[in-house]
Amino acid sequence: MDESTINSLRDALSFSPENIPLRLHLAETFFKLNRLDEAEAEFQEILNRQSTNEQAKFGLARIFFERKNYSVCNVVLEELLNQGNAQQDVHVLHIKALMGENLPQEATRAYQDMQKQFPGFVDESIEEQLHVSGSPDFEEDSIDEYLGFMSKPDTNFSHVGGMEQVKKEIEMKIIFPLKHPEMYKAYGKKTGGGILLYGPPGCGKTFIAKATAGEVNARFISVGLNDILDMWIGNSEKNLHEVFERARTFAPCVLFFDEIDALGASRSDMRQSNGRHLINQFLQELDGVDSNNDGVLVLGATNSPWHLDPAFRRPGRFDRIIFVPPPDEAARESIFRLKLAEKPIEQIDYAKLVKTCKDFSGADIEAVIDMAIEDKLMDSIREGKPLPLQTKDLLKAVERHRASTREWFGQAKNFAVYANESGLYDDILRYMNLKK
Repeated sequence: MDESTINSLRDALSFSPENIPLRLHLAETFFKLNRLDEAEAEFQEILNRQSTNEQAKFGLARIFFERKNYSVCNVVLEELLNQGNAQQDVHVLHIKALMGENLPQEATRAYQDMQKQFPGFVDESIEEQLHVSGSPDFEEDSIDEYLGFMSKPDTNFSHVGGMEQVKKEIEMKIIFPLKHPEMYKAYGKKTGGGILLYGPPGCGKTFIAKATAGEVNARFISVGLNDILDMWIGNSEKNLHEVFERARTFAPCVLFFDEIDALGASRSDMRQSNGRHLINQFLQELDGVDSNNDGVLVLGATNSPWHLDPAFRRPGRFDRIIFVPPPDEAARESIFRLKLAEKPIEQIDYAKLVKTCKDFSGADIEAVIDMAIEDKLMDSIREGKPLPLQTKDLLKAVERHRASTREWFGQAKNFAVYANESGLYDDILRYMNLKK
């Protein structure tokens, strides 16, 4: 279509600005010509005049998709899908946008739902990317590896600087039983069990969990809240059971629950029964009431162990609770070296640097490096060339940054001093030099 035709459409709209079909035609014309800004303006004008126009909304979603703004695209598409009468092309774009957001699990479920709504529908390009079959009844087990829900980490304890006491306790509870099963069997000890990692945020609890799986060459399943919680009564318990069943099927397997206090909060604090039902289901899975948990290694991580239901700490469940403190000097040096790798640096005195940032978490160290880089960038722009980071640049950034862990220790100290009848938080007191 040449420019004269477009001008004719514009002239027609100037005489009939409320002509929605004509404006849609112009917007679609701009879209086909990849003149996205003009297409967006026309679709938006339609919605200004007719806010419920589904074609205009879908047009905007396609524009956002073309710009790779997948999250905004999905916001628009979900509004159309929630109306319950969306056409196939809306579903297809939604699935592709979910893949664009790197949410393959959600994309797979959306594809399943679409096949149920449109029996016989098959999109080979989507199936190839999602590694699924054309059957609407396929099981998600076959795509776990692709989804990243299950993996074999290439990280082990050799990649974890410092934290020797934490690694030693994990070795005794998890790693040695898997490497020497006959020895543990002779004493009637099972391979498996649970460890709860707690401490300030950003101090490597997730990294330690992955390294544990890598150390024993076991599969690693990282479970987040979105994998479990469901608005429909009973579905959350079902999801949790399926996660444990996967771990049992692929044992030896490390099952990692991040922010476990959100799934296992104290039942005495709950008003709704469905939350208590989920905790009861969690406890049954840990106990292996109807299943064999041998070889299933459960790791939980939390910043707030005092909010976890006490029943989780009974023998056979999370019976080993390990404090993960801020990185020690060896770990801080390892983090600095890792984060500064492949960046322009010059004469970094790591020994001096790590002594100045006690109580800094790994996230704090990243923030320090980012601050130093931002300052150095301004100098580099003035000089017209990248200038190397020096020790003084990083020390200056350390002085400006306050350790994020201090707020956590302020709260933890209250529990360690006043709610520590069983000595559960003695490690916190020792770290703070309040107990020998």
